[in-house]
Amino acid sequence: MEYTIDYYSKAVQEKILALPDTLAARYVVLTRRMLVFGPNLGEPHTKAFGNGLFELRLKGSEGIVRVFFCTLVGKRIVMLHSFIKKTEKTPLHEIEIAEARHKKIKHAYP
Repeated sequence: MEYTIDYYSKAVQEKILALPDTLAARYVVLTRRMLVFGPNLGEPHTKAFGNGLFELRLKGSEGIVRVFFCTLVGKRIVMLHSFIKKTEKTPLHEIEIAEARHKKIKHAYP
């Protein structure tokens, strides 16, 4: 059984699908791999943030994007939040958004 990818909300899906061309292409390539091999692609593609929160790391000519995701029982991957990275460190505000959504998802699907 292959993995499936869901989105926290329609807005999250639309934001990710509206990425600039090279970043969108990178997203498609990496998520296709995730569907077959699972969410842990290893660095530099994915990175664990702890407590079941992970990031998908996209880099293209238009910049750098991070997509936070989590996994659920039944081989489900849920994309929680994305943002364009402009600083060396991931801003705390972006992590807090992803953590709050992760918490909601975990309570909705125990």
